[in-house]
Amino acid sequence: MSKEKKKSEFISHGIAAQNRKARHDYKILSTIEAGIVLRGVEVKSLRLGRAQLTEAWAGEREGELYLFNMYVPEYQGGVLSRFETRGMRKLLVKRKERTQIFNAIGRERQTIVPLDVFFNERGLAKVTLGIAEGKQKADKRQAAAERDWQRDKARLLRNR
Repeated sequence: MSKEKKKSEFISHGIAAQNRKARHDYKILSTIEAGIVLRGVEVKSLRLGRAQLTEAWAGEREGELYLFNMYVPEYQGGVLSRFETRGMRKLLVKRKERTQIFNAIGRERQTIVPLDVFFNERGLAKVTLGIAEGKQKADKRQAAAERDWQRDKARLLRNR
């Protein structure tokens, strides 16, 4: 009898959490990849892919960059270590990128939105931050109309 290898439920590399609503609500001007400071139990919980970024945002506190309101559920693997599920998490960026982000926050109508959390090839947790401007309702409608037109155009060309 051959023993079947059980597939691990942990994410070793790839996307762990994604903020799909961000690209709908914001116009992304540029993106920056940042490291994220996590405790061991938070990493295990994040590797299960249950984190949520829908209400998360990044900002400045005491000259450092932090990620606020990202939900990471408690790990149920028998570990007694507790952590805040919606606590602040420090982001690690280069000084040049940090000043770029702080300047963007200072500008009118620009914000920093986390787009996704992923594990790179080395297994390190990273977050993709987008420097973004909020979309108005009319902009969202125009983007939806453009998307619909592109889909219809592709369908027409395919059926020719």
